[in-house]
Amino acid sequence: MNGKVYLVGAGPGDPGLITIKGKECIAAADVIIYDHLASPRLLDHAKKTAKILYVGKKEGHHILAQEKINALIVEEAKKENIVVRLKGGDPFIFGRGGEEAEVLVEAGIPFEIVSGVSSAIAAPAYAGIPLTHRKFTATLAFVTGHETPDKEKSNINWDALAKGIGTIVFLMGVKNLPRIVKKLIDHGKPQETPVALVRWGTTANQITVTGTLNTIVGKVNTVGLKPPAVIVVGDVITLRDSIKWFENRPLMGKKIVVTRAREQASDLVRSLSEHGADCLEYPMIKIVPSDDFSPLDRAIENIASYNYLVFTSVNGIDFFFERLFEKGKDARCLGNVRTATVGSATSERLKSFGVNSDIIPESYRAESVIEAFRKERIDGKTILLPKARDARPVLPVELTRMGAKVDEVIAYYASPVSDNAYELLENLENRSIDLITFTSSSTVKNFKSLLPKEKFEELTKDVAIASIGPVTTDTAKKLGFNVKITAEEYTVPGLCEAILNFFNKN
Repeated sequence: MNGKVYLVGAGPGDPGLITIKGKECIAAADVIIYDHLASPRLLDHAKKTAKILYVGKKEGHHILAQEKINALIVEEAKKENIVVRLKGGDPFIFGRGGEEAEVLVEAGIPFEIVSGVSSAIAAPAYAGIPLTHRKFTATLAFVTGHETPDKEKSNINWDALAKGIGTIVFLMGVKNLPRIVKKLIDHGKPQETPVALVRWGTTANQITVTGTLNTIVGKVNTVGLKPPAVIVVGDVITLRDSIKWFENRPLMGKKIVVTRAREQASDLVRSLSEHGADCLEYPMIKIVPSDDFSPLDRAIENIASYNYLVFTSVNGIDFFFERLFEKGKDARCLGNVRTATVGSATSERLKSFGVNSDIIPESYRAESVIEAFRKERIDGKTILLPKARDARPVLPVELTRMGAKVDEVIAYYASPVSDNAYELLENLENRSIDLITFTSSSTVKNFKSLLPKEKFEELTKDVAIASIGPVTTDTAKKLGFNVKITAEEYTVPGLCEAILNFFNKN
């Protein structure tokens, strides 16, 4: 018995351009074989047990030759695995997907082709260049720019391209740009014809260089543009000035470090990316369940004895309800218990379990919960507080002073993470990071612990720091960070808004 292979087009770089079927294939795969042009963020859709193999094909450097990649696909499929060959763009547009399919036919292995969005289409679109437009052209051609110059006979009909095609798109042609330009001019294409090169199209690193056939080589050399890039030739490029959209975003090209736990970072990454940022995910913590759930379990068994249930985070809610369900109970057992939440995200998460928050403070700090409780008669009342192991003591201390009996139970804690620390240090040393975001005191402390003490000041002096709120800011300042941004609303949307305001002013 053999497994099955899916040749999946990963799209041109923006992970949002993966097709629904492509995403489903990644989620079902036992083995994923991916290359240089597939966004690593697509691997977040893979199951935890999936075997991930990087074959790293890029200009001038192949970790594995194509023949060995073919053999690897066959080898993994023969182990009865579901194999996804994740290829940049579309497998059948200069992606050698046809060659891989032929190998699978020869080996008797079933396969499917899952089309992807080609960079030939997407990169120009993200640069504000429509490949077709009825005012400019009725013809379009896709051409390899990688044809070997010393071939005895070219497969490209340069005369037909130069005289008969309105828009021409060359893929993999940066190194051969002088030859491409010369061939087009020699075969009759006017020297004033507009040309554009789009590098790393659809990603936060996108760069577009425009010119004409007689100027583009010099402009590309001046900029130092390297592969990968798509070359577009044609009058449609003149529309870029009016409909350019992707590169106009306020955070375009800014490299921003996200230190939040990976499970919770998606909203922050998505929001910053939508505004153009290149988000580098270096989680400083991971949220782990308590080592001993017995105190929380006892509290749940006696939940009816509590007057109030207070949640200060989404994590507290998640672990509380996980244990509640584990005990065979559900939200109905909270019928007579009043609830309080800190923050809109916490309130929304509680609502997702079928429970509305009775007490919602005006702001997003524990201090605001105390103010809200001053309106309640809590003298002699019992309050259950599922919390993090290292949570600030201000809430239970103040509620106790107000006469309440507070049961603090540890539901989770933030465990330090140091994955990819070398890569993070390398980026700091290369001065390639514009901003670091901190969403809790624990992310600040763990980040500081990763930096060599003797290099701390040098590594962070030119990097802006953004904090989700004053508590995190205080921690960061005490540890020597130069905090430039503190969110006024202590939420992910509030942090994003503060970052946008900062860069708009600077």
